Amino acid sequence: MEGQDEQDTRAAEDGHADIYGEDGAVLSSFLAQIGAAIADRDTLTLKREVNDLHQSELGDLLEALHPEQRRALVELLGADFDFSALTEVDEAIRMEIVDNLPNEQIAQAVQELDSDDAVYILEDLEKEDQDEILSQLPFTERIRLRRSLDYPEETAGRRMQTEFVAVPPFWTVGQTIDYMREDQDLPDRFSQIFVIDPSFKLLGAIDLDQILRAKRSVKVEEVMHETRHAIPATMDQEEAAREFEQYDLLSAAVVDENERLVGVLTIDDVVDVIQQEAEEDLLRMGGVGDEELSDTVAATSRSRVPWLLVNLGTAFISASVISMFGATIEEMVALAALMPIVASLGGNAGTQTMTVTVRALATRDLDIYNAGRVIRREVMVGMLNGTIIATILGLVAGLWFHNADLGLVIAAAMIVNMLAAALGGILIPLFLDKLGADPAISSSIFTTMITDVIGFLAFLSLATWWLRLGAGVG
Repeated sequence: MEGQDEQDTRAAEDGHADIYGEDGAVLSSFLAQIGAAIADRDTLTLKREVNDLHQSELGDLLEALHPEQRRALVELLGADFDFSALTEVDEAIRMEIVDNLPNEQIAQAVQELDSDDAVYILEDLEKEDQDEILSQLPFTERIRLRRSLDYPEETAGRRMQTEFVAVPPFWTVGQTIDYMREDQDLPDRFSQIFVIDPSFKLLGAIDLDQILRAKRSVKVEEVMHETRHAIPATMDQEEAAREFEQYDLLSAAVVDENERLVGVLTIDDVVDVIQQEAEEDLLRMGGVGDEELSDTVAATSRSRVPWLLVNLGTAFISASVISMFGATIEEMVALAALMPIVASLGGNAGTQTMTVTVRALATRDLDIYNAGRVIRREVMVGMLNGTIIATILGLVAGLWFHNADLGLVIAAAMIVNMLAAALGGILIPLFLDKLGADPAISSSIFTTMITDVIGFLAFLSLATWWLRLGAGVG
């Protein structure tokens, strides 16, 4: 522990360049220092230690602090608190902090944020609070934020930044450069200049490197290029992120239904979208809703119980299949010992296929044109893996229970179940996707049900048939 303490102390004394330990967590010494300053209400120390942190570092610090320390930190920092850090924390923590602040302070802070960050904070507030905060903003900024908030959740319009640089086509390069140097209301960072007509209809764009290489007397319309990847404001944010991935974009214009420029989507926001969507798919595949580590016990339970209840229903279906063969199981107890193996291997095989399928659907790598080929591949993989596993399992079961016929029965059942797992793992997500449902939400539950039912039915049916023929009966 002494070595870790020395590392923490050195890192803290070296400044804010690295507040993290080797494990990626916020240094315990830094947390202790901040905690002591909060307890002493030492505002000067807090501002000195916190003000230079990047918003993501401040977000990590907020998540590492206890709830009462978070509230005290925000209160003590006052107007010096960087509200952009709230875009880096879990929703529960963000709402906990915002709910304890007066709307007047939030309104003042929102004016200092980029529009996309402001919308990110405002969108989770109650409608009454939103209206009260927006009413305290300057007219132009209020209209911009209201327009973004009016777009549906998880669309490009919600994620866009309404600050952008736009010029008319008849300007020269020199005029454009002078405009960028002199206007104080332009965004802090941008990589493209958009070209618009008097009605704000998007005509084209110019990359900054083109501006720097062109002569001052050249007209903007001569060097601009068409924006082939303008994104509709109503486009789903995942679709927009796919555009960035496919065409290696750094930024893209966002247009309304009339092709008028309303904002810009930047790569930093798209990275957040990609991470968010991947996390959602992963959680949904596990039967978990929009759950975060900071959620309460009650909220976590509410997000998990619905799919557990669905799973309970499918489990009863599997149990009913087993109950149909009660006499067979009573006659040969070894079947009860082997049934979990059939269910476990079939479930795992189905999950493997389902995971690949759901991810391929999410990335649009799997579509109507290659679905048939992929299904055939999965069937062949199921047959091959089933044969390998069945051979091993049949030999082990035969030796374990000193019954070669029993080994053949479970081997045959395993091949059937692995084929069912392959088909269920790919056809169920495809079917849900065809219905317009998110295949990540419930594929695992139904795939497991299919493998359990088919596995038990095949194993116990074959065992019943075998017993009736008198094979293996002493």
